[in-house]
Amino acid sequence: MALPSVYQHKLAEKLTLLNERGRGVLVRLYHIKKSCGDARTRPPPLADRALEPCARLLHKRFPQLEARGGAAQLGPVHKARGDIARALAPFYHSFVDLLEFRDHVYELLNTIDASDCFFDINVNYDFTKGYLDLIVTYVSLVLLLARTEERRVLIGLYHCAHEMIHGTSEPNFARLAQMVLEYDHPLKKLAEEFGPHTKAVTSALASLHFLFARRNQGAEQWRSAQLLSLLGTAGTMLSPASSDTAACEYLSLEVMERWIILGFLACPAALAGARCQELWRRALQGTLRVTLLRDESLPVHRATEELLGAMKGFGKRVADVKECKEQAVAHSGALHRARRGYLRGALRELEALLADQPGLLAPKALLVFVALSLARDELLWLARHAEHVTKTRAPEDFADSHVAELLLLLERLRALVRRGAPLLRRYHAAFLARFDALVLSDVLQNLSVCPEEESVILSAFVRSLSALSLKEVDDKEPLDFAPLRLDWFRLQAYTSVAKAALPLSSNPDVGRVMNLIVFHTKLLDSLEDLLAETSDLSDLCFYPRSVEKMFSATMEEPSMLRYSIAFPLLCSHFSHCLHPMCPEEYPQLEATALGLCDKFLEEIARQASTCIMDACAEQHNLSEQLLPKHCASTVSKARNKKATKQMSKNREPERDKPGTESQRKDRTLTTNMDKLHLTLSELSLSLNHVPNFTVFEHTVTPAEYLSSHLETRFAKAIVAMAAYNQATQEVARPSEVLVGLGAYTTFIHSLGHLVGLDTGRLVRGVLLQQTQPRDAAGEQTLTTIYTNWYLEALLRQASSSAIVLAPALQAFATVPRDGEPGFSAAEFSDIAEMRALAELIGPYGMKFLSDNLMWHVGSQVGELKKLVRENMDTLVQLRAGATKPEQMAALVPRLSSADNVLKRMTIVGEILSFRALAQQGLREVFSQHCPFLAGPIECLVDGVTPDTDMQVALSIFEVASAAGIPCEIDPALVAVLASSKTEGPSPEEDYKVACLLLVFVAVALPLLASDPASVYNTEMDGYNNNIHCLAKAIIHVSAALFTIHKKNIETHLKEFLVLASTSLLQLGQEPDRARARNRDSVCLLLQLLVAESSFLTVDMLERCFPYVLLRNAYREACRESLLARAPAH
Repeated sequence: MALPSVYQHKLAEKLTLLNERGRGVLVRLYHIKKSCGDARTRPPPLADRALEPCARLLHKRFPQLEARGGAAQLGPVHKARGDIARALAPFYHSFVDLLEFRDHVYELLNTIDASDCFFDINVNYDFTKGYLDLIVTYVSLVLLLARTEERRVLIGLYHCAHEMIHGTSEPNFARLAQMVLEYDHPLKKLAEEFGPHTKAVTSALASLHFLFARRNQGAEQWRSAQLLSLLGTAGTMLSPASSDTAACEYLSLEVMERWIILGFLACPAALAGARCQELWRRALQGTLRVTLLRDESLPVHRATEELLGAMKGFGKRVADVKECKEQAVAHSGALHRARRGYLRGALRELEALLADQPGLLAPKALLVFVALSLARDELLWLARHAEHVTKTRAPEDFADSHVAELLLLLERLRALVRRGAPLLRRYHAAFLARFDALVLSDVLQNLSVCPEEESVILSAFVRSLSALSLKEVDDKEPLDFAPLRLDWFRLQAYTSVAKAALPLSSNPDVGRVMNLIVFHTKLLDSLEDLLAETSDLSDLCFYPRSVEKMFSATMEEPSMLRYSIAFPLLCSHFSHCLHPMCPEEYPQLEATALGLCDKFLEEIARQASTCIMDACAEQHNLSEQLLPKHCASTVSKARNKKATKQMSKNREPERDKPGTESQRKDRTLTTNMDKLHLTLSELSLSLNHVPNFTVFEHTVTPAEYLSSHLETRFAKAIVAMAAYNQATQEVARPSEVLVGLGAYTTFIHSLGHLVGLDTGRLVRGVLLQQTQPRDAAGEQTLTTIYTNWYLEALLRQASSSAIVLAPALQAFATVPRDGEPGFSAAEFSDIAEMRALAELIGPYGMKFLSDNLMWHVGSQVGELKKLVRENMDTLVQLRAGATKPEQMAALVPRLSSADNVLKRMTIVGEILSFRALAQQGLREVFSQHCPFLAGPIECLVDGVTPDTDMQVALSIFEVASAAGIPCEIDPALVAVLASSKTEGPSPEEDYKVACLLLVFVAVALPLLASDPASVYNTEMDGYNNNIHCLAKAIIHVSAALFTIHKKNIETHLKEFLVLASTSLLQLGQEPDRARARNRDSVCLLLQLLVAESSFLTVDMLERCFPYVLLRNAYREACRESLLARAPAH
């Protein structure tokens, strides 16, 4: 055949285009099969129940479909013909694309046969690979078409809808229907079609004989040959790894198996030769299933046995298939398991050397791609066979708990190649210009015959390579050798036909040198394509169950936890399985990839956060052992050490002292903390492997998953430390929770050297959430828990006098009662606990606590105002007759609910007293944390004078209150009472009620003298019924009320002092001793009022109530207190 006619055939171009087109049609056909097989993605016409009878009819009569003649039976189709045509058009035209592809493949295969082409994978690699790929793609398409169960219905429905709309049959329907019928038995039809192509197929497959035998070896042979080892031949470590068949070295074993098995299935006549039989048997012994596309695979032994069993003269081959199947079932699992074990060690060594000495990457690039290809083949083999695992004596061969290490080593090698891209470019640019070009030039000079056309092309290759300079590489100029590679592909086609002027079969050196040059050029401009060719694992996207099982096995193996990040990284490969001819797959594949990635990272983060929280709990337990309450037994033993040494036989075992957990006699004895630290270190290595990676254009940050889990668990752990039981109103002391929180935060901060995590931001975020009523998850926080507990437990008991305020202790104290369990309120309300509470819930939490307290104060004041209105007339008369004791004495008995007024005012005082303790704790914490801010605020408060504008003063007081600094006017109380005023009557009437409230309290004070509990307790510096809290209530409520009404506070307090003094002085004239039994103790309330208020002075009190009476009252109260404590004789 003359060379010009060979040019016209364009074999290289057609192979390239048809392989790419065939891949796209194959993906579309796969999409059709999966869409129709899933109820969620079925085309609407197939999911429509009204069309089901029509679909069954079309399937039965196919291809004899008469849309116009069968209108009665196809009525639903006629009714929905427009929707059917629109919905099924993409599916139908995909089948038409398959028909057209088949026509082009027939034409090209016939042209190749007519040209009597020469095939040798070692010489004309691209031409042979393109030819075998085309055959396998075509066979896969035919087999996948036969597996698409809805093919007849899809084609039939569209054809009928088209004919009903246009009045004529779709032009391609007849040929399409014929093709569908022919491929109902695909393997038989393929064997008939490929009969004429036996010679070419045999030639191409036979060239794989020695290559497949050399590459398809067991782990022992690899170990003997020191495959992938740089240390085995240390003397040649710097020599470039080269081969006469470079591309064949990293050619996928899986691809070769697919070529061999599907090639001989399509062309069984090629099995006549001994070499082909040996090659075929070797392929059948190594695998049980071969991939058609993605997760669509073919059970090779069953399919081969069915085909050959139905053909004459293949009895021996059927026996060979059965023998190979037995051997594959018995040994293939162990063979691949041993390979994976070897590859783990080899890749570990290779990666460590290249990471330590990056300069070795350039000369050993071929070795790296061989390693990537072998690892990828084994991973895909495992996933494919694990999905279709058969009954075998060794199921462990199909479940590998160490597969994560191989996956991660593959990822690390890929990362090394990408990182070393500049080095690869510089090294191989020099190699091409100074070595490859010279070798090619020598080969050309040694050619016995070199026609002009071929000489021009090959000489151009030499010139292009020789012109390469390192300056181009250093300047990062874009290099493009795609034209050179395409020209070489064309030249392979031209020189591989019979009667070629320069037959490649007679000049194999040209092919070998050019194949090596092509590999080197790819390292310069197509590095990502090489990585995709050798290490792309996107097919695993279609084996989610197998991948999830591998991941689960990895997470159960402690030594593999450090490699678990390989599975999320694997999801970054999944975007490579997209094809431009099937954009409809994008959303589904994206959801699958992101779903798997999220699931893997969530599980890794869950285990890591569980480990961290367990370690925090251990540290919490250790810190709890150091709490003061646990040293009581030790102190008791020390005090009684010199006492009698008689000991009970049933004595309690001695508790271990803190620190004994660190004493070990043998380092091999591991504690729970050791195990937790080891597990955490392994998981941290995994999470720290990469800061982030991309999955379908989504940036994924592994550490953020851990941060999210830690935030949730840390918040739950903090709440759990409070041990709040709403039913029994039990809660842990704030100081103990603070100690536990310190242990947690200390350990979490220490994670900085293990995980790339902003632990400071994490801790601050969680603690800030604890200062709010609800956290980010909507759960209750320490702020809510302690606010509820102090209101519902402590202050509620204080209102019933079960708990009293003890100013001497600066805390609330429990009144001991017989028959009730001991509950020490002081342990929850002293200044140390208030400091701890302020540390725990912060200023925001303290403000929430304050707001809740003030709400209760506001509600009590509202009730007091109602009582005042009920006694309005009497109170007005009492106020007017303040200087007429006889008139007052007559009016007081007419007041109703006087005891209720005192009780409610006492409750207000208790709440304000507790708030004052909380504010004191906040002030100390604030001063400690922000001394530079506390000082200026105190100066602002000191600068407020009576002449200061009230709005300015309230703003200053609000700032001071937020810092815990006490103010003469409480801005929070002013705000609460002001809001209740807006809902009430007119301002004038509300002001009148405020004035009469003070009158009501003043004239009701003598009633306290009849209460047996109104006894001044010198130890507590208070009263057993908390009436000493009245002073704070009266002062602060009156200050707030008259601030709201913009009245003079001092004037009204003086009025109150006069009324109260008059009322108490009248107790001296009370004839009933029972009503005046505690007169002296009650009189002391006047002194407390003056001490509490900045508006009242002792001189003001002296004018109303002689100080000598107060002195006598103090003396009498102290005498009674001493007598009460004195032992009875």
